[in-house]
Amino acid sequence: MNQQENFKKFLDPKEALKLYDLDIFTLGKMADSIRKDYFGKKVFFNSNRHINPTNDCADICKFCGFSSHRKNPNAYTMDKEQVLRIAQDSVEAGALEFHIVGAHNPKLNLEWYLDLFATLKKTFPQIHIKALTAAEVNFLSHLSGKSYQEVLTLMAENGVDSMPGGGAEIFDEKIRAFICKGKVDSENWLKIHTIWHSLGKKSNATMLFGHIESREHRINHLLRLYDAQEKSGGFNAFIPLVYQKENNFLNVKNFPSGQEILKTIAIARILLTNIPHIKAYWATLGLNLALLAQEFGADDIDGTIQKEAIQSASGSKSANGITKDELIAQIKDAGFLPVERDSLYNEISQY
Repeated sequence: MNQQENFKKFLDPKEALKLYDLDIFTLGKMADSIRKDYFGKKVFFNSNRHINPTNDCADICKFCGFSSHRKNPNAYTMDKEQVLRIAQDSVEAGALEFHIVGAHNPKLNLEWYLDLFATLKKTFPQIHIKALTAAEVNFLSHLSGKSYQEVLTLMAENGVDSMPGGGAEIFDEKIRAFICKGKVDSENWLKIHTIWHSLGKKSNATMLFGHIESREHRINHLLRLYDAQEKSGGFNAFIPLVYQKENNFLNVKNFPSGQEILKTIAIARILLTNIPHIKAYWATLGLNLALLAQEFGADDIDGTIQKEAIQSASGSKSANGITKDELIAQIKDAGFLPVERDSLYNEISQY
C-alpha cells in the first residue's frame, strides 16, 4: 500500500488532470505498478449470462441503441417463463451469474421484478444474481411510490446478491441533461449505491466516456467515486465503458483513440486506489484492446456473457459472448494468469 499512497496527490483535480499530459508509456507504468501491487499477473474473468428482459423504455437516452425507438423499432418484453428458460439454458452452459438489466418499462413494475428474482433464486440457488442498475432502481422507486431504501431492501430480501454499475454515464448534470435527460441524476445514483452498501451488499461503478464529455468531466467522475468509496466501501470494481457510436442520436464525430482509452483506464487505476478492481470490459473495448488494457492498470476482462444486447445494439461485436476456453487462451497468450472468479471476486480456478 505504500506505493499506492504515493499517488494520493492526484486526488487534487488539477493534479489528476495533468496525468493526461504524460506520455502513454509513463502513465501505463504508473498504473501497472499499482495493478501489480494488488494482483501480480492475474487477469480475472467470470462465467456469466446477461439477461435483458425488455427494451421497451420510457426514456430515450441519446447514446442508447438498445431501447426501442425509430432507430431500433424492434420492441420486446419477455414474460417470466422466457426469462426462466434463458436462465436454465445459461446454467447448463456453465453460467455462475445472472446479470439482469433492461429498460425502464412501466409494464414491468417492482412486484414483477421481485417475483422474478425470488423465482430465479429458488430455482437456481447456486447462481449469483446481479441485477438492476441505479437508474432502474430510481425508475422503480418512482413507479412504486417506495423509497430507495424500501426498494433496495426488497431486492435483497428477494434474492438479488449484488448490483451492476450501469446508469452512471458521466457525473455532470449539464451533460446528462443532453444525453440522458430524465434518467437518475448523479447525486441519487451515488445515494442508491451507498444505501445498497449499507445493507452489506456489493456493487460496481461505471463511467461512459468518449462521447461529448471532456477530460475534466472524467476526472470529476472518478474523484466522486473515490469519495463515495471512502464513505461506504462497497464498490468491487470500476468499469470504464467506451461509447458505442451506431444506432443512436448523439452523432459524435470524434471518437477517442486507443491511446486516449488506455490513458483513461490507467488514470482510473491511479486515482481509484480504494476500489480493488478495474475492469476492461471487452464488450465495449473489443477483446484485443481489453487485453492490452491489462498492461495499463486493468485486472479484469468481465466474462463469457453468452448473450449481450445493450452494447451490441450500438455496434459492439459482443452479441454472442465468448467461450471460457477462448478467454483463457487469449489471456494466457497475452502473458497473464487467467483466474476464474465468482461475482464477488473470490477465486474459483487458476489456469
